[in-house]
Amino acid sequence: MSKNKKPIVAIVGRPNVGKSTLFNALAKQRIAIVKDTPGITRDRIYADVTWLDKAFTLIDTGGIEPDSRDIILSQMREQAQIAIDTADVILFMVDVKQGMVDADAKVADMLRRSHKPVILVVNKVDNFDKYMADTYEFYNLGIGDPHPISASGRLGIGDMLDVLVSYFGDSESGDEEDERTRVAIVGKPNVGKSSLINKLIGENRLIVSEIAGTTRDAVDTPVVYNGKEYIFIDTAGLRRKNKIKEELEHYMIVRTVGAIERSDIVILVIDAVEGVTEQDAKIAGIAHDRGKAVIIAVNKWDAIEKNNKTVNQYTAKIREILSYMPYAEITFISALTGQRLPKLYDLIDVISENHSMRISTGVLNEIMSEAVALQQPPSDKGKRLRLYYITQVGVKPPTFVIFVNDKELMHFSYTRYIENKVREAFGFRGTPLKFLIRERREKK
Repeated sequence: MSKNKKPIVAIVGRPNVGKSTLFNALAKQRIAIVKDTPGITRDRIYADVTWLDKAFTLIDTGGIEPDSRDIILSQMREQAQIAIDTADVILFMVDVKQGMVDADAKVADMLRRSHKPVILVVNKVDNFDKYMADTYEFYNLGIGDPHPISASGRLGIGDMLDVLVSYFGDSESGDEEDERTRVAIVGKPNVGKSSLINKLIGENRLIVSEIAGTTRDAVDTPVVYNGKEYIFIDTAGLRRKNKIKEELEHYMIVRTVGAIERSDIVILVIDAVEGVTEQDAKIAGIAHDRGKAVIIAVNKWDAIEKNNKTVNQYTAKIREILSYMPYAEITFISALTGQRLPKLYDLIDVISENHSMRISTGVLNEIMSEAVALQQPPSDKGKRLRLYYITQVGVKPPTFVIFVNDKELMHFSYTRYIENKVREAFGFRGTPLKFLIRERREKK
């Protein structure tokens, strides 16, 4: 895992063992994707967590909560498979009060065979003395030491996190020198992701078969084009005929989060005939949230009847729906005919440079002074905002800190104004920019 890729941690477990309680305890707030579909308790799927200066992304694999035994097992296998496919470390959660259940043992076998690090979390241990013997029973699962916690009582969570982050070290030192641009190709099922990847690779390296589970979560394909190396991360291959629609969507979103998290650039493939759907907007939101550079590839453009206004109208429509990411590049392609695909590599190169561009502090401060002179900062009750200093502190995405006299006065709109001035000077096409506002007391 390279330096800027946060490890992904997934929670797996039977219904009602406390997965959501643990998720919320670690995430410290209720987060993310809101589902309006009745009957689905899942309203968030991922969260950023930091423990002892180690940051990771926590994914909740739970989908629909079924009620019959055999469905529960197949559901858990599905969740375990998602976790095995996407996570760097897996939290396998069991319930001390229900004891060891057949489904736990079967899933433990699956997890053990995956050779991924698995941490066995025994929940609902609200009294360590009383439940210790029951906790030890879970040694029989054969996946190592059981870690007793109480998610609702917040007991034992720190010890469990210590064990969790101890697994991150090894993965980070592995390939820090990996300079290859990582591109995730994401989108709804059937928008043409596989055909696009196959065309870009120039050989059909991804075999999409109809058998469930044949295409593993994210297939990483190294590609050399014009002497440069890229890695394409694919999320295609979701072809499960017998799944409920909501469940498929949940599965797709979890896999998409995993692929986006491991990439630098996200190509969101949209079906030109359908236009931007709610699901597309959801995926775009995840990429934006994770600070990734974004290309919106409108596929099947050959199937659209066009006049000289079509491109502009279509672009305007996308900009309107995805108004929070005006920086995203839009390109019209056809994976079928290969239209504009070579240009896609040029676009990836430009955006990759922008995503990791650094600007000297001197130049940034010139731009800021000029911006402040052109448009006075806001004031409130006679107190005027003062901007002292700006500096860039990170890349992927480019991240800036602005020091001011009063954070409260720095309205979102003024930050946006400064961002636009920085963009005017340097372009930054395709990449979001992050601004952190810090207060610095004035010297009397």
